[in-house]
Amino acid sequence: MTKPVPPLKALDHILPRPPILLMGAGPTPPTPEVERASATVFSHLGTTMQEIIKQLQSMAQYVFQTDSPYILGIAGPASAAMEMSMASLVWPGRKVLVLNLGTFSARFAEIARGLGGEVTELLPEPLDCFHVDQVQAELEKKSYDVLTIVHGETSCGIMNTECEEICRLAKSYGLMVAVDAVVTLSCLPIPMDEWQIDFMFTGGQKGLSAIPGVSLIALSPIAFEFVMKRTAPMPHWCLDVRRAWKFWGKGEYHYTAPVTGVLALYESLRLICEETLEKRFARHTQSTQLLQDGLLQLGLSLYAPESCRLPSVIAVRTPAGVEVKQLIAYMIEQHRVEMSGAFGLPIFRIGQMGEQAREHNVRRTLQGLEQSLNHFKQA
Repeated sequence: MTKPVPPLKALDHILPRPPILLMGAGPTPPTPEVERASATVFSHLGTTMQEIIKQLQSMAQYVFQTDSPYILGIAGPASAAMEMSMASLVWPGRKVLVLNLGTFSARFAEIARGLGGEVTELLPEPLDCFHVDQVQAELEKKSYDVLTIVHGETSCGIMNTECEEICRLAKSYGLMVAVDAVVTLSCLPIPMDEWQIDFMFTGGQKGLSAIPGVSLIALSPIAFEFVMKRTAPMPHWCLDVRRAWKFWGKGEYHYTAPVTGVLALYESLRLICEETLEKRFARHTQSTQLLQDGLLQLGLSLYAPESCRLPSVIAVRTPAGVEVKQLIAYMIEQHRVEMSGAFGLPIFRIGQMGEQAREHNVRRTLQGLEQSLNHFKQA
């Protein structure tokens, strides 16, 4: 005898109405083009998909600013792309230097240890980013195989402003370099080839304004050759670059690709290319400045100093007497705007990635925040 059917609810009775404006640290609002694309399903193999993949990789080369053809999509979040990079570079005995700015930087270390790597975590000065002389001092003390760095640490709103110099330095010491560009790619300049990056990745739901659950990773030719020649066993099957390249490079079967995610990435990349990176960077600069100025006018304090402040995820100190969870909930309930909390820090975070970086979205957020703060002052 089968179990009874559970009580059922259609999604229309669960999803919020009207929709909530996503102004947190991700996901970001998708465009109508992305929404339409992500509602389409067809075979993940065949000439249609091959044409889509070829064009997607060409557009991704522009967004990553690389001539490397070795660009792969992953049916998983940016953390899966991070795991693919670490699984490609790390095995027992490999020495990994992790520049740890916060939660997501530390994830590199956690993954590398799980792979048997010998991990050293370098920490910055409080409320500061890493500086090239600090990294150089560590590289002179000890030999390493891999360096990992997060361009923008979303958990605290700090950006590694010397990322380019650090990547170049690591390459001069013969290290392989993996960069988390999850909250900066297409929002801020991070040219992969010029900065000599070996592995760089992002998630679909951040600056690309695609959808959650898919990610992109790019490998330099040096990194791709390294992976192809490695003799150590690969610890993953789905996240094995060599297996994944069968699909992304040869149009052959690896696993059933996330068709809707691939199409969402395609449309998001196409829109970025149409806008051009120059105009997109300028839009993000203007929008985040408007947001930061507005927050300061409300009497709020920004967590990160201006010298290392991440423009794409602004960390705001929580005002005295206000509970972050209550503030976020009130903003959603009363103003249909969602912000993000933090990972143990006394802050809340507002995103400026992709479609978030529009003047009308910033002004709506600031207006709602002003009214919400007044509500809590009077409570």
